[in-house]
Amino acid sequence: MRTSPSTGPPRMEFPALSPPLTSLADEARIALDTIADRAGSLVQPTLRLGVTGLSRAGKTVFITSLVHNLIHSGRMPMFAAAHSGRIARAWLEPQPDDAVPRFQYEDHVARLINDRVWPDSTRAISELRLVIEYESASGWNRLFSGGRLCLDIVDYPGEWLLDLPLLGQDFREFAARAVELARSPARSDLAGPWLAKAASVDPKAPASETTARELAALFTDYLRACKADDRALSTLPPGRFLMPGDLDGSPALTFAPLPDLPEAAPPRGSLQAMMERRFESYKSVVVKPFFREHVTRLDRQIVLIDAMQAMNAGREAVMDLERALSDVLMSFRPGRAGLLSGLFSRRIDKVLIAATKADHLHHESHDRLEALVRRIVERAALRIGSSGADIEVIAMAAVRATREATSRHEGEDLGLIVGTPLEGERIDGRLFDGNSQTAIFPGDLPANPESFFKLLESSPQASLPEINVVRFRPPLIEHGEGGIKLSLPHIRLDRAMDYLLGDRLA
Repeated sequence: MRTSPSTGPPRMEFPALSPPLTSLADEARIALDTIADRAGSLVQPTLRLGVTGLSRAGKTVFITSLVHNLIHSGRMPMFAAAHSGRIARAWLEPQPDDAVPRFQYEDHVARLINDRVWPDSTRAISELRLVIEYESASGWNRLFSGGRLCLDIVDYPGEWLLDLPLLGQDFREFAARAVELARSPARSDLAGPWLAKAASVDPKAPASETTARELAALFTDYLRACKADDRALSTLPPGRFLMPGDLDGSPALTFAPLPDLPEAAPPRGSLQAMMERRFESYKSVVVKPFFREHVTRLDRQIVLIDAMQAMNAGREAVMDLERALSDVLMSFRPGRAGLLSGLFSRRIDKVLIAATKADHLHHESHDRLEALVRRIVERAALRIGSSGADIEVIAMAAVRATREATSRHEGEDLGLIVGTPLEGERIDGRLFDGNSQTAIFPGDLPANPESFFKLLESSPQASLPEINVVRFRPPLIEHGEGGIKLSLPHIRLDRAMDYLLGDRLA
């Protein structure tokens, strides 16, 4: 592990780990795809950036703000290429992958700026190509580089990413882990109906479509309840159960874990045999194509998390976030590829873990949020023993919805945040209409992250520091005769961009 200079976010490095996610045939197809991508990059330098996140972390808002600030030359003092004036312009072009839906940037900008509502959450994969025209900081590079970079942004749900560890599991291993989680204190009440039904069936009994559908429905209801704000749990595979799309009702999504399975192979035609077969179909039809066609083609990755929501939900939610991040780090293909191996196999050489919604805190707590999430990431990495990519941690807000104020209380200055709560938000008994502003004291995070984790581990009933998480409307952006006067405001988005893109624009 090493620490980055004080000017940038904290950095960690771990030795590489390669989970058994692919077969030799998969690797051959990945190599062919990589060769094709490399050939295209010789003509037009390209960087593929994966953007994902856990539930309600703000993936759509992040992409929209990143693109908007680049196109409109937003204020980005910590993004060296922009701050030094070396970015001439940026614009959108048609994406190279015709089979992938386009990220609807224009619609999301309109909702944020014109309607002042947050865009809908990511429900499927999408892509956007942004072309950046720049001048290299190196005179030598200016002789050999065209000064143009295509940034291909690949947006996908975090639930899909958390499915990738399933590729290294068989049905018995998957079921054992799912049942163990379901019986934990934070989940047992939610999992009760599914666990009761699963315990009542005989895995050796003849396969029944009615039983399979009932178990799958109860299991899906349990996963959906885990995702609710009051629980804010993150480890929820299989992810497509919560967003089935065109696979809704298919056999590949009509299975569920079974508790306490025997070691012996199930009888042919039994319920367990059916569940095993459908679990394998889910991996081959859903998970493996996503990994092979998208994840293995990424160069850089950002993972957005809502750590404050987990802290407010309590000890189990924070522990579950740590568990989910372990799965995330294990799922990537991390590390720097060599000169020759890079022709056949892509590696994610930079990963950024971003704690979002920093605008819900006073600036005095931004570094504290960053330090807490850094410790969660470190602990998550220790669970799996390693991760080969550079891992940065940052606290940020892709779109800043609040401003700061100060109030005198009992002889002390309190740092407040001021914003417009969403319609229906209730603060101290007051119901907001979506138009009125208010100031709130958001709470303080501990200055020492170790004290937080000592409290976390001291007792299951330990009370964590409370943060007043209020949902605010997007900020009001002024318009003039020439259009938008300012780009979308943010907190530390420029630092994230400098880490993810800076070296490619040097």
